[in-house]
Amino acid sequence: MAEPVELTLEECLELLNAGVLGRVAMSTPMGPRIVPVNYAMYEDQIVFRTTPYSELGTYGWNTDLAFEVDHIDYEKHQGWSVVAIGRSSLIEDPDELADIRSHWDPTPWAGGRRHLYVKIRWRDLTGRRIGGDWSRGSMMPVRRAL
Repeated sequence: MAEPVELTLEECLELLNAGVLGRVAMSTPMGPRIVPVNYAMYEDQIVFRTTPYSELGTYGWNTDLAFEVDHIDYEKHQGWSVVAIGRSSLIEDPDELADIRSHWDPTPWAGGRRHLYVKIRWRDLTGRRIGGDWSRGSMMPVRRAL
C-alpha cells in the first residue's frame, strides 16, 4: 500500500474549486458537529447557505471552522481529501451577494429557504491522497456544469 502523498496548494485549490458538496466542522455547546453543505468558491472564500435557526446558522459564523471536500474510490482503494481552516462570517453586503449569485450561487440540495450566506476565508489549506496509480483525471471530482 502506498504512503499518503501531500497535495500542493495548486492541487488543493483545483479540487476545492471543482466541487459542489463539502462538510463544515464546528464547535457547539453540545460538542463538535459536522454538517454537509453545498458550496461555491468566491475569490479566496468558501461560500455556503444555511437557515438562520440551524446549528450552522447559530454557531457557524464569526468563529473558526474547518471545511472538507474529498473523494473515495472503494474499488481502486484510492482517495483524496482537502481541508480548509479559517474564520467564518456572514455575507451581508448586497453588492457582494449579487456578485456571488452572478458567478455561482451555492444552491442547497436540502429543501427549505436557506437565505443566510456564510463565507470562510481560509488561512490554512492542506490536502493528501492515498492509494497508488494516480492519473490526473482520476483525482478530479465530477465537475460543475456551468
